[in-house]
Amino acid sequence: MLLDPYYIQQDSSITISAEQASTFAKKECQDFNPIHDPDSKRFCVPGDLLFALALKEYGVSESMSFTFTNMVGGNVPLNFPAATDENIIVTNAQGKSVLEIKQTGNTSHDPVLIETLIKNYVEFSGQNFPTLLMPLMKKHQVMFNPARPLVMYNSMNFEFDNLSLSNPLRVELAESVLEVETKRANNFLNFDIYEGDKIIGRGIKTMVIAGLKPYEHESITAFSDGYLARRNAF
Repeated sequence: MLLDPYYIQQDSSITISAEQASTFAKKECQDFNPIHDPDSKRFCVPGDLLFALALKEYGVSESMSFTFTNMVGGNVPLNFPAATDENIIVTNAQGKSVLEIKQTGNTSHDPVLIETLIKNYVEFSGQNFPTLLMPLMKKHQVMFNPARPLVMYNSMNFEFDNLSLSNPLRVELAESVLEVETKRANNFLNFDIYEGDKIIGRGIKTMVIAGLKPYEHESITAFSDGYLARRNAF
C-alpha cells in the first residue's frame, strides 16, 4: 500500500521516523516546508501523513473532521485507539492528544477508495505553497518570516454525498482565502472532490501562518525560488 514505507508498526503503536516523514512530504505531497526536514530544530511529522494513517486505520466516512492538536516529532510512538464511537483521539506516548477525529455517516474500508483519496488529497494539499499562498500574501501585503517560516496544519474536514463510487477520485481547489490577524493569518483551502466530472464531496483545509510581517516582495520571492529549486532537485 502507498503508506507502507512511511511508518513502523510496533505492537499496538505506530512510529514514524524523521526520514520517513520527510520523504512522504516530499515524494507524495511535493511539500518542501522546512519543518519537515529531518535536521530542522522544529521538525514535525506532516499532518497529511497523520491524516493518511487515520484513513488507513478507520476507513473513509461520509463526514470526517481532523484537528491537529500537537506537533509530532520523529520516532514518537502514537496510539491509534479502536473506534468505539464517532470521536477518536490519537495520542503520543505521554497520552497527549495529537490528532482528534470525528466521523459520522456510513464508513467504507475499501482499500482502493482509501488509497485513492489519500493520494489525491495529499497531492492537492501540497500545492499550498507557493502556488496558492504567494498570490494571497501579495494581495494582503503580509508574509511569513523567510528566516523562520512557520506554516502549520490546523484542521481539515470533508463530506461525501455517498460512498458508492465507481470511478477514480480527484481533488480540486474551489476557493483559497486568507484571513489576516495581527501577527498571524488563517489560510482556508476550500476543495471539491470529483468522481469523473461530478462533484460528490467537498471539504476545507485550514493552515495557520505564524510570525506574520509586512510583505517584502524580494525576500519572499527569493524564498519561493529557493523552495522551488529544492523541489525540482528532489
